[in-house]
Amino acid sequence: MSTTTDDRGCAISGARPDALRAYERALAAFQGWRGGIDTHLRQALQSAPDFVMAHVMQAYLAICGRDPQRVRSARPLLARAAGLRANACERLHLAAIGAVLADDYEGAKATLGELLRREPRDALALQVAHSFDYVTGDAAGMRARVVSVLPAWSREMPGYHAVLSMHAFGLGECGDYERAEQVARDALALNPADARAHHAMAHVFEMSDRPEDGLQWMREHMACWSGDTLAATHCWWHLALFHLARGDVAGALRVYDERVRAGRSAEIADLIDASALLWRVRLQGASTGARWVELADAWDAHIDDGFCSFSDVHAMLAFVGAGDRNRAVRLERALAARQSLPTRHGRSTRRLGLPACRALMAFDRGDHATAVRLLANLSPFAGGLGGSHAQRDVLHLTLLHGIGHFRRPGRPVHGRRFGRAPSPGDHDDRSFQSRPARPVPCVRDRLAPSLAAPHGGRLDATAASGRTSP
Repeated sequence: MSTTTDDRGCAISGARPDALRAYERALAAFQGWRGGIDTHLRQALQSAPDFVMAHVMQAYLAICGRDPQRVRSARPLLARAAGLRANACERLHLAAIGAVLADDYEGAKATLGELLRREPRDALALQVAHSFDYVTGDAAGMRARVVSVLPAWSREMPGYHAVLSMHAFGLGECGDYERAEQVARDALALNPADARAHHAMAHVFEMSDRPEDGLQWMREHMACWSGDTLAATHCWWHLALFHLARGDVAGALRVYDERVRAGRSAEIADLIDASALLWRVRLQGASTGARWVELADAWDAHIDDGFCSFSDVHAMLAFVGAGDRNRAVRLERALAARQSLPTRHGRSTRRLGLPACRALMAFDRGDHATAVRLLANLSPFAGGLGGSHAQRDVLHLTLLHGIGHFRRPGRPVHGRRFGRAPSPGDHDDRSFQSRPARPVPCVRDRLAPSLAAPHGGRLDATAASGRTSP
């Protein structure tokens, strides 16, 4: 078995010098959210067909996402790699891929955790584990995972800027915005073009209620995140949120038309951004024109995915926004059927996806009491949907608007200011102070105990299970 080491000293099997160089280019692109990864991996495998880690990265590219068809496409890739001679760490990589294909994301995370304990400089393991922490909404694990490997890294190692960017994002998701900003700036000092560090900065500005700073930052560094990056659409989404936070709905919709949906992307990540942006525009009381119709059409193919509750909720946003009752009911019925399945998606549907979708349907038809009951019951578990706090805020904004309608029937609430995102431990009621200033779209998962006030006490526990029909 041909064994050598990568640029961080990790043992790899089946590589040749030119194949290793191509692999390192692929890894750098993967870490930096840049394009061309597939091309580099093909070059590596053409030179060294038995290069285990090149096959492993190909499989990871397929499974690090929310598209079930793409995830399933990793099966033959795993089968090919499993037939090669691999070292102990490479076998753990293969086991993690197998766990995901068996729908065991927690098992995959645990396997990658064991791998990183053995080899903390395995950049690919860290990258993928970080992705799975994000998809499963494990903010604490995301932060702790990077912290645990940092002592093994140094500024001189290739990819260290990406490790810092991951660290910054995890810090931000745990509410430590000041530290997150500093670490993101440290990453950019090493690599000013690091798109994920700029993305981490966008989250800091969003969650700390600094839209002016966020807008300026994203504009000044546009060349770093808007070109050949895998997260360009998502970064445009962040820019649009800063427009909305300043009350510039026209600016936000311009970004939607010219950037977010300009190419009518069918990528689920792009559809999620589009749904969340249009829904926030709707919550501000502005017209979205016919945009919802095109988006609902794009989501139609995913009604029967049965894979990711985060996607289901954003599909429902589009169907409700478009006034497409047929598709909304189709999705609701599909989720109602799946909630009893003994699967990861069945459990998340029962606990989160179905009640959230029913809440959105109730909100749309003006049944704000039901919408508030369902959404408030989700709050302690909302992290289980996955994604970031900024992304999940769309549900909490809907909840706050529902409370506004419920408490003050017939009065518009889209002009209220919801206040900054509370840090962990905050228990004030500033979220409900009515002010004439601009609306701020940022609300954290942990809502104040006063959310239960409209119901006169403890919320109906059946709502969170999805058994309460809106």
